Amino acid sequence: MAYQLKELPNGIRIVHQEITHTRLVHCGFILDIGSRDETPEEEGLAHFWEHMAFKGTKKRKAFHIINRLESLGGELNAYTTKEKICFYSSVLHTHFAKAAELLCDITFDSIFPPKQIEKERQVILEEMAMYRDSPDDSIQDDFDALLFQGHPLGGNILGNERTVSGFAQKDFKAFIEKNLDTRKIVFSVVGNIPWEKVLRTVEGFLSAIPSRFLTRERLPFTQYVPKLQTAEKEITQAHMALGKVSYGLSHPYRYPFFLLNNILGGPSMNSRLNMALREKNGYVYGVEAHYQTFHDVGFWGIFFATEVGTLTKAHTLVRKELKKLREKKLGTLQLHMAKEQAVGQMAMAEENYAALMLVFGKNILDKNEIPSLESIFELIRSTRAETLQEIAQEMFAESELSTLTYKPA
Repeated sequence: MAYQLKELPNGIRIVHQEITHTRLVHCGFILDIGSRDETPEEEGLAHFWEHMAFKGTKKRKAFHIINRLESLGGELNAYTTKEKICFYSSVLHTHFAKAAELLCDITFDSIFPPKQIEKERQVILEEMAMYRDSPDDSIQDDFDALLFQGHPLGGNILGNERTVSGFAQKDFKAFIEKNLDTRKIVFSVVGNIPWEKVLRTVEGFLSAIPSRFLTRERLPFTQYVPKLQTAEKEITQAHMALGKVSYGLSHPYRYPFFLLNNILGGPSMNSRLNMALREKNGYVYGVEAHYQTFHDVGFWGIFFATEVGTLTKAHTLVRKELKKLREKKLGTLQLHMAKEQAVGQMAMAEENYAALMLVFGKNILDKNEIPSLESIFELIRSTRAETLQEIAQEMFAESELSTLTYKPA
């Protein structure tokens, strides 16, 4: 996975991979700031900032920001996670300079106009209501809160009505002042443009951004306690989440656990949970197991919805599949097929160049390097059945699992 990397004097890093068989360039700023960096009074502020970046800068009004790339057939977007904010774009390679300049403008020169704050506040409150009305979405947020209770990782990325209703212009500026470290910013580029042209285009205005070096330390999460919780909702199906805190970004079992989770409940239809719950018994439309890594810790959870009358049966089948992985080592052929499936999925994901650009930026922020796919494939292919069973015995232990259930009111 050949790439170029340069660090500017202000600490901002530029990472690039040239892809010649496309007409597009995907580029964006990835900031090492997310909802876990908020205090309880700031909950939702990082996500609100992401929205407000499009609402006015020192030289552009909201309409001009939106129209700048859309009128050229390009796309401008952003998102917020627990640990990152990303502002990014996809354009024809001939419009790269316009995209890069606009991204720099909205990332560093937003002015947070008070009238736009009031308008966007209502948009975010509607977004929150939309998520609450979707049990598939809201159970994931509530399960985060259950697992990481009392810690910023358990906070809702969107915030809550009280905090979002109170944010003013000064709050955005104070949050940025407190969290924006230029050493924790990456400008990532993937597409049909040479490295020399990338540098010629962006080095000048990125170098002009003043250095800001902070000593911020994220609060580690160390006190996981298993919990069982049930809530009544105005829904027609029962929904369940079960899982626990898991391995973080740098843990040696990160990729073996990715493989194990893929076997259990990955995106393929032949996952063990899909075969047991949907194909053999028809209890669910879909079931998935999610594994997400953070800087110091991870999240693992299984999610499904079913009729109230089959909830206990479906739950029992999930526990049965977990028990099988704890107690029975994978056979040689099973393990080989699982590895090849995981490797194939990762290879296909690399063909999504917009996603690859974001992955590049996040890897540089988290590790200051981008591991080659071949090295990851080797980690997966060298995983032993005994290792997977050992991980299953730790991660799938009955006494360590938390459960959140939504039942129709």
